[in-house]
Amino acid sequence: MAMILSVVTQGGQMLLVLLLAPLLTGFVRKMKARLQRRQGASVLQPYRDLRRLLGKDVVLADNASWLFRVLPYLMFAVTWVAAALVPTFATGLLFSWSGDLIVITALLGTARFLQAIAAMDVGTGFGGIGASREVMFASLAEPAMIMTVFAVALVAGSTQLSTVADYMMSGQVGLRVSLALALVAFVIVAIAENARIPVDNPATHLELTMVHEAMVLEYSGRHLAMIELAASLKLLLYISLIACIFVPFGMTAGHDGLFAYLLGVAAYLAKLAVAAVMLAIFETSIAKMRVFRVPGFIGVALMLSLLATLLRFVSGNL
Repeated sequence: MAMILSVVTQGGQMLLVLLLAPLLTGFVRKMKARLQRRQGASVLQPYRDLRRLLGKDVVLADNASWLFRVLPYLMFAVTWVAAALVPTFATGLLFSWSGDLIVITALLGTARFLQAIAAMDVGTGFGGIGASREVMFASLAEPAMIMTVFAVALVAGSTQLSTVADYMMSGQVGLRVSLALALVAFVIVAIAENARIPVDNPATHLELTMVHEAMVLEYSGRHLAMIELAASLKLLLYISLIACIFVPFGMTAGHDGLFAYLLGVAAYLAKLAVAAVMLAIFETSIAKMRVFRVPGFIGVALMLSLLATLLRFVSGNL
């Protein structure tokens, strides 16, 4: 009976992140519209867009290879697996042993590599521009992500997310400068990895500024639906990581029962809502920066994560 409950709970988390990802995207768009004194589309609009794209025929370029057709599904699968491994409402679930920060970083890097390859497959100028910019940003974002993982692992004594969350909730952490620096660095990396303002504007198609949209211009139909769903899952994944590592309060253990699970889901939904509002306020109050200034912006995250790791080495209390 306990095994069945573990399987159901783990499957529920996988379905939860999949169903909430488009809702999170729609909620962020709605909040940005309201902050700009616009009505905005419904928070359910991303679901309608996905249904519409899934019902359309796929238009392929004459020189598109089999990679162009397969990679959207692989990107979606890899991102979904990474998002499902992050503890959301409970720790110690069935697959918690594989929910490791290094594994998730590797999965995100794999998804980025697949997207860059897909963008360059057809050989268009837009795809090449978007892929080159994505790789340039990733060359700084990935080291910052790894150094942030090291800083958190040095504090918690593990890279397994369930262990990290349990340690952060135990009251043994206290106020640490290294964790504060790691949090700021992680937020910068999350903004860059999700192509949000000021790094990129997900609502524009201007050649001189776009990064993510340039890589998906050649896609249509169900292929584009998989890419858009993967992008929503990626945003949800980073917010879930921040909530799991730095704000794990409200999470429950994997054996506390149904009522505790429901409380954990409610706390997780509240964290998503707060994060969406904060993201909307941030994107509304700041302008898109020039593309050649983005490496400096991501470099700040790298320096902060390095400083966080050094502080942890210098003093165990920092």
